[in-house]
Amino acid sequence: MANLLATKPLSMLKHEASEEGEHTLKRSLGPINLITLGIGAIVGAGIFVLTGHAAAANAGPALALSFVLAGITCAFAGLCYAEFASIIPIAGSAYTYGYATLGEFVAWIIGWDLVLEYAFGAATVASGWSGYLLSLVGQLGYTPSPAIARFCYNYGASVYLTHNRWQLAGSFLPGSDLSSLPHVTGAFNLIAFLIIALVTTILVVGIKESANLNSLIVIVKLLIVGVFLVLGINYLIHHPSIAHANWHPFIPPNEGPGRYGVSGIAAGAASVFFAYIGFDAVSTAAQEAKNPRRDMPIGILGSLVFCTLLYIVVSLVLTGMVNYRTLNVAEPVAVGIDATGVAWGGILVKVGAVFGLFTVMLVMLLGQSRVFFSMSKDGLLPKWASAVHPRFRTPWISSIVVGGVVAFLPAMLDVDRLSQLVNMGTLLAFSIVSAGVWILRVRQPDLVRPFKTPLVPLVPICGIISAFYLMFQLPALTWEVVGVWLVVGLVIYFGYSVKHSNVQKLPQGETTGR
Repeated sequence: MANLLATKPLSMLKHEASEEGEHTLKRSLGPINLITLGIGAIVGAGIFVLTGHAAAANAGPALALSFVLAGITCAFAGLCYAEFASIIPIAGSAYTYGYATLGEFVAWIIGWDLVLEYAFGAATVASGWSGYLLSLVGQLGYTPSPAIARFCYNYGASVYLTHNRWQLAGSFLPGSDLSSLPHVTGAFNLIAFLIIALVTTILVVGIKESANLNSLIVIVKLLIVGVFLVLGINYLIHHPSIAHANWHPFIPPNEGPGRYGVSGIAAGAASVFFAYIGFDAVSTAAQEAKNPRRDMPIGILGSLVFCTLLYIVVSLVLTGMVNYRTLNVAEPVAVGIDATGVAWGGILVKVGAVFGLFTVMLVMLLGQSRVFFSMSKDGLLPKWASAVHPRFRTPWISSIVVGGVVAFLPAMLDVDRLSQLVNMGTLLAFSIVSAGVWILRVRQPDLVRPFKTPLVPLVPICGIISAFYLMFQLPALTWEVVGVWLVVGLVIYFGYSVKHSNVQKLPQGETTGR
């Protein structure tokens, strides 16, 4: 019987972190690259995609409070991630941290969970990217024919033609009469499929090239968000009655579990939590950082603080500009900027969203292929998942397989379902990392920690409790799908992984088994 609680020795992890050569990942990322990787993932999905659904279905104008709650939860987890990333600077993120502290079985669960998290994360953003591109070309005067429009939206989506633009049913106010409008039903989102294929190709070419492209686009994206805020705040100043009407009541009356009211704020926080996946993705690039012990905490905490403040401001401006009930679409910021009537501003913001969401997909797919890489190096997945391209020094087979699977998800599923599945994975990862820091402090109190999480065990306990609280705000379907996914993972683990695990082959005394 395999020792399911065998932990991976820190000595082995540190040896892997020091390896060099053509079969290892290339260390080429500095602190600026790491911060922009985090911002590239965080500023994008949360602002450009998830704000709309969370405001329309959960929190209303109080979405800003949802971001505050989510940010506090992330702060607890972020401090724990920073400590682990400085101690164990290799790819794998929460999977690797769990392996070092909680044992192989827990590590497998979180690693398999991270695969789901990043796959559905990239797919969610690809769906949003498609929506912004269609909104942009519509503003430029092109209206796809019904035959073409069917292949621009996910399977089963109801789309209506109004004012020469195709719009999802969720972008209309409740009770709107749509019977007289031309209508098509989505068949396959070819746009989302093709953008995932492009991102996968870039990741195969190289991490340095990918990171530099990401840094450039992040700068452009932040400038575009700045333009949105300037135009939006100016609009609210000149139309205070509109802002008052849209913000009143700031916390809409509760209409059921998770729908407005205080419970809606919590459900909104759970819904937008995917937006914070960026700093988790930073930790997956630890093995490609030049000086990870110093730079990883900077990248993780720097991107988290900056983006939380930005989310709060953007959500306030957006819900002030338009009625929150009209924001249940893939491109909510486009709906908001169109309300200002500033044509050039609308075009600029949509161009920024198209480029900005591209970097989010880049970081999501980078993160998943690196988790696959780490699990394969440990013997828990087949060797092809850790095969490194001799020229590009990237896990190219893993990237291609992951990208190929992910490309079909946004073509078939809508944003709401995709993002809910991602949030479960993110919150579970955060709770395990928080627990891991506490356990490692007890087991190895004298271990050198370049960065130390303050107030242990209080901070880890708060991280665990807040993560589980938000997990229980997610829909039952999310729990069911994740449960099925974990069952599939357990079949693979007991059928393949325990027989090939490198840790299971170590002498009994080299693993703690605790």
